[in-house]
Amino acid sequence: MTRRFLTIATLVAIPLIAAGCTTNGAIDSISDPMAGFTTVVARAESVTGKRTVWVQSSEEARGISQRVKSLVQRKTIGPDVAVQVALLNNKGLQAAYAEIGLAAADVWQETMLVNPTISVGMIGVDPVRTIEGAVVSNILALATRERRVAVADARFRQAQLRAAEETLRLAADTRRAWINAVSAWESVSYLNQAQAAADAASELAQKLGETGAFTKTGQAREHVFYAEIVGQAAEARLAARTAKEELTRLMGLWGPDVDYSVPNTLPALPKGAKAKRAIEAEALKNRVDLEIAKLELEALAKSYGLTDATRYVSDLELLSGVEVEREESEEGGTETSVAPTLELEFVIPIFDTGKARMRKAELAYMQAANQMAEKAVNIRSEARSAYDAYRSTYDIARHYRNSVVPLRTKIEAESLLTYNGMITNTFELLADTRAKISSIMLSLNAKRNFWLADVNLGTAIHGGGGSSSGGGEAPAAAEAGAEGH
Repeated sequence: MTRRFLTIATLVAIPLIAAGCTTNGAIDSISDPMAGFTTVVARAESVTGKRTVWVQSSEEARGISQRVKSLVQRKTIGPDVAVQVALLNNKGLQAAYAEIGLAAADVWQETMLVNPTISVGMIGVDPVRTIEGAVVSNILALATRERRVAVADARFRQAQLRAAEETLRLAADTRRAWINAVSAWESVSYLNQAQAAADAASELAQKLGETGAFTKTGQAREHVFYAEIVGQAAEARLAARTAKEELTRLMGLWGPDVDYSVPNTLPALPKGAKAKRAIEAEALKNRVDLEIAKLELEALAKSYGLTDATRYVSDLELLSGVEVEREESEEGGTETSVAPTLELEFVIPIFDTGKARMRKAELAYMQAANQMAEKAVNIRSEARSAYDAYRSTYDIARHYRNSVVPLRTKIEAESLLTYNGMITNTFELLADTRAKISSIMLSLNAKRNFWLADVNLGTAIHGGGGSSSGGGEAPAAAEAGAEGH
């Protein structure tokens, strides 16, 4: 009896073994835990100049932690170091990279044949009378396997580009946060100087008022100017700490690693602005989100073909197996008969002819096509707008640097000369000093806006935009130090 059951099991398993035969070359590559990540590394490194990693073990995590500590702890970091630390240490980016693995697993799953179903049963209460065994294989799944793999592969390539886009976005946001933080400290560094000058003016006004040489209105004017500067400096210190905390979050730092500094001043303006004569073509060629939209269209086109292939028959199964029957003969012995069985099961499309599914697939494709066309138009506009902002902010910052601030400095110097010659009184000199302070703050704000526009120009060309850290008033910062904050 045991031998007969083994024979039955062997006969039933033959279709299963045949269905499971497949090549392992493609499976080995797609089942690699790092499958698809080289695309992300290459794309990110070509744009940012920095290398990103996908941490998949505790040993790798410890190595990254040590590298981050060596880059930031008790050091004054520049924008490139900040970006590198963010690409290594930001946990949200690591979570985004997991989407690559999920998409790779989907492709891997689609390369595998659908598991057949085995059934073994008996008729009657006597287990040796009649035994039936069957293997159910989904023929339609086998017939559409190539199309399903193609759809999953397009989604896999999409996941790689989305991860690359997220990497570029993090790099751009980190660079913006560094600019905002440094600009904040630079602003407050100058506000501290202005506060010292306002304090001296307020004390002088009070002393002159005590002698009767200065009116109460004039005294109040100097006192309120000093009070306003004190308030602005306090707001600046808060804004600076907030700006640095944003940078700290993007770099994924906590604990002792937050003991780092940023410089007190932003880099000087470049000697000249970049010339971009074919900015639209460059953006259309390099934008990651446009490539993602193209792959979406490709995936939907392949899905449309899959829907068309299964329009009428959405479930087709082949049942193959054996039926073993044992009966007692009239002579007192037993007779055993083994008969193969073959059945075909499918759904008759009487009510659902597949037209609705075809219509949905067609509309989804047309929707994606129009969205991609819209994105191409928007990318052209974004590129033009980003370059216009870049060029305009450069001209504005250069104007303040070359014209406004030098003139205010000259006015203050001339006022000092006339004051020494007793031509200008003390408070006319202080008024000129206050005007110079205002001009320098505007100049610092213009320089900050230029460097932010420079980052935005890069995202308009390569992708990874979406941050709202644009222009506006320069954030203030806390007390200035020799090595940064």
